[in-house]
Amino acid sequence: MGIFGSIMDKVFHRKPRPAAPAAAAATPAAASARAPATTQAALAAAPPPAPADVEAILTEIAAEKGGGGNWRTSIVDLLKMLDLDSSLDARKALAADLNVNAGTHGSAEQNIALSKAVWAALAKNGGNVPASLRD
Repeated sequence: MGIFGSIMDKVFHRKPRPAAPAAAAATPAAASARAPATTQAALAAAPPPAPADVEAILTEIAAEKGGGGNWRTSIVDLLKMLDLDSSLDARKALAADLNVNAGTHGSAEQNIALSKAVWAALAKNGGNVPASLRD
């Protein structure tokens, strides 16, 4: 899995924080475990979940980590916040993953282009990413 795949994994497959015991019983999975077959069929026919709210997920991660730096505009801060390698080699690999050829490796121009490419790719892969991050 490439660097972008790791970013997607951290964002789209984030493990939810444990819920309170009373709230856990109200989840669809818990309800379907004790529901009759007709209710299980209705749950299976339900529309797919809404796209992941990327900004909300990352804001939550940043809060858990005490701020997350300037993750909205800094690819280095975003990678660090997600506990991923932010080295020049890692950013070169990310540039290859996303076909980003702006500026020289490690330059501000490339880092800005990488950040924008990550937001665009997350949106393309099912994430709800505000225009303010993509532009």
